[in-house]
Amino acid sequence: MDRSRLETFSDGVFAVAITLLALDLSVAGPGHGSLGHQLARQWPSYVAYAISFFTIGIIWVNHHGVFQALARVDRVLVFLNLGLLFFVVAIPFATSTMASYLNSGGADAHLAMAVYVSVFELMSITFSAIFLWSMRRGMLHSPLAPADARRAIVRFTIGNLAYIAAIGIAFASPYTALVITGLVAVYYMAERTAAPELEQAGRRADS
Repeated sequence: MDRSRLETFSDGVFAVAITLLALDLSVAGPGHGSLGHQLARQWPSYVAYAISFFTIGIIWVNHHGVFQALARVDRVLVFLNLGLLFFVVAIPFATSTMASYLNSGGADAHLAMAVYVSVFELMSITFSAIFLWSMRRGMLHSPLAPADARRAIVRFTIGNLAYIAAIGIAFASPYTALVITGLVAVYYMAERTAAPELEQAGRRADS
């Protein structure tokens, strides 16, 4: 498959998933209390929307960076990419479910948060697999030096560890798990996930 075709399809899926997040931002309307009260009561929806929006956006940015550095794609990489998109599309459902149950308390709130973070964890695992497969199979325009490869692997996988911790914490404190998930998004917004060599390879491929 042509790399540009795979990127175009992926971009479309990312765009749909990130748009679907906004569909759950609503208020009951007149007759259900003051607008200010309704807006305040819906705070989990706003927080969940922000975290999910930026997480999908970060994955999209890094997805572009990785695929720009690829000289070719193979069938395994195509299916790994489908796996990534499978979990990206599930984020709006997980976001809506978590926001609906977070304030209710009890077992449902704990489970809803665990499901929410689990979707992020599975998405992160499949994205890491895309990078690892492309690196191990020599698909990059410019192979990474061992030290650079190790640094890139740490950047790609450190979020997985945080998500795993958040899944366990969700059953004790859903709000703490939500904070951890948000911090992961903040970390990846500030951190250059791809090694500089990957970015250079992508620029060489476009020149």
